[in-house]
Amino acid sequence: MRLMSSAAVLLFAAALASGAAAQTPAFDAARISNDIKVLSDDSFEGRGIATPAEQKVIDYLSQQYAAAGFAPGGENGGWTQAVSLNRFTVSNVSGQIKVGDWTQPLTQGQQATITTRLPGESVDLRGKPLVFVGYGTNAPERQWNDFKTDVRGKVIVVLVNDADFEEPSLNTFGGEAMTYYGRWTYKYEEAARQGAAGVLIVHETRPASYGWTTVANSWSVPQFDIVRQNPSAERVPMEAWIQRDVAVDLFRRAGLDFEQEKVKARRRDFQPVELKGATIDARFDVKTDQIVTHNVLAKLEGATHPDETILYTGHWDHIGMGEPDANGDRIFNGAVDNASGTAGLLELARQWSAGPKPERTIVMISFTGEESGLLGSEFYAANPLYPLEKTVAGFNLDATNVLGRMSKLGVTGYGQSELDERVIALAAAQGRGFEGDAGAGAGIYFRSDHFPLAKRGVPMGYLSSTGDYIDEPIAPRLAAAAEYRANRYHQAADEWEPTWDYRGMIQDLEVVFAAGQALANSRDWPEWKTGSEFGPARAVSAEQRK
Repeated sequence: MRLMSSAAVLLFAAALASGAAAQTPAFDAARISNDIKVLSDDSFEGRGIATPAEQKVIDYLSQQYAAAGFAPGGENGGWTQAVSLNRFTVSNVSGQIKVGDWTQPLTQGQQATITTRLPGESVDLRGKPLVFVGYGTNAPERQWNDFKTDVRGKVIVVLVNDADFEEPSLNTFGGEAMTYYGRWTYKYEEAARQGAAGVLIVHETRPASYGWTTVANSWSVPQFDIVRQNPSAERVPMEAWIQRDVAVDLFRRAGLDFEQEKVKARRRDFQPVELKGATIDARFDVKTDQIVTHNVLAKLEGATHPDETILYTGHWDHIGMGEPDANGDRIFNGAVDNASGTAGLLELARQWSAGPKPERTIVMISFTGEESGLLGSEFYAANPLYPLEKTVAGFNLDATNVLGRMSKLGVTGYGQSELDERVIALAAAQGRGFEGDAGAGAGIYFRSDHFPLAKRGVPMGYLSSTGDYIDEPIAPRLAAAAEYRANRYHQAADEWEPTWDYRGMIQDLEVVFAAGQALANSRDWPEWKTGSEFGPARAVSAEQRK
C-alpha cells in the first residue's frame, strides 16, 4: 500500500523552490511495517549494543541501504563507524538509608536503582551523610547556585526537572520548557564537578515524564559511557534514583516536609539542607570493560556539491534483555523506540534513490548507544566523518507515530533555528497546524540524537505528530497512545503490532523529505535564530559556508 497526502503536489512544489524537478515520493506503509517487525523481532534480542544482536542489526541495515541504492558511508569505505565505550555491569547491590534507629533497605529496582559509570571493581559507601540540594543546579548565567555548601564526599538528594516545572510563572528556567539543567544527565555531571560521592534523584512521574518502571528497566541493565581521560572528574561513584514515597518518608524522619522543601527549592535563595541524622550505605561490585559498538552510515553522494551534507538520523539500539516482566518477557523489543525511526530512515533512503540525484550529499546515520545517554551521536559529533562545518542541517527520527494522522506537526526546539518556518509551511500544505516546542516540559529536546549535533552548531530538526487524531475511530487511538506511555515505553511490551496505522508517520516523513530536498538542491544554509545558545558554535565556521 503506497500512501500520499492529498496536498502532495503543493507540498513538494513549495519544497523545491530552487527549481529542481519535483519528486513525489511513494512511501510504502507495508515496507515500513515489515522493517519494524524484523528489527523488533525476538531474534534481535532487544538490539542491545555490543551483543550478538548488534551484528544482526548492522547486516540488516547495510543490506537494506544497499538495496535502496545508497553506498557505504562509514569508515574506510564500510558501513560503520566504531564507537569505543566503557561498559559497567553492577552486581551484588546492597543499600540502605538510616535515620536514628529507622532503616529503609534499598532493594535494586524497587525502592531504588543503584549503578555507576566510574571505572573500578567495586563501590563501597558507608555512613555517607545525605544533603538535599534542591534541583542540583549551578547556573551562573541565571544567578542560580544550589550548591551553597560543601558536598564533597557526601551523597546529594536532588529533584528531577527544573525549578520552574511546578511553578512556570517563576520563569527562571524558561517556564514549562525544560532546560538542560533539568536532565538527569546534567545532575550527575554537576554532582561530579562538586565532588559528591553519589546522587539520589527523587523520581516523580510527572516531572520525569515517565513512570518508575521505566527507571527500573533502564538502570538495571549494563550502563555505558564514552572513554574519558579523567573519569573521576566527570563521574560520581554512585548514580541512583529513589522512589518518591521513600524520599517523603526519609524527609519526614529527618524532621522535614518533602513538599515544603520542594517549594523552597524553586527560589534563588534556597539553602541546601543536611538531612539530620540521615546516612546511606551502598555497596556493589562493578565489572568494567571496554567494548566497541557501531554507528551505521549510508550515503547518496551529491552531484555538484558532494562535500556538503544533509543528515537523517535515528538510533538503532534499544535496552536489550533485562529482568522478566510480569509475563516472563525479558526482551525489550523497542518496536516504537526506535525500530520505527530506523524503518523511517530506510524508507527515506528508498525515496531519495528513486528520484533525481541531489546536488548535495545525503547521509543516513543509524546511531548506537542512544539509550545509554546519546553516546553514539555524541561520539559522532566529536568525531564526525562528514565535517560539521559543511553539514547543512539534519532531521532526527525517534519513536515515530504509528497510530494515525494527527492535526499538527510538533516542532521540538521551536524558536531555535530557521528550519522551523520551512517545516511549518510544509505541514500547512498538508492541512496541518503546528505546536511549537512539543515535549518541552519533558526536556525532549535534550533526549534524542539531534542534541549532540545541535550543541555543536548543526541546525537539527526533531519533528513529531501531535494535536488531535483526525481519523475515526478516535477513542482506540487515544487509548493506545496512553497505554504505550504507561505500559510499553522502555518495557518489554514495546512490540510490533500488525494493526498500526502509518499515515501519520508518512506525513512526517513527507515533511522531512521535502525539507531536505529543498536544501539538497539549493545553496541555502539555515541559521540559528538570534538568542539561540547554539548559534555561537556555528558562527565560528561561517567563512567555510560562503
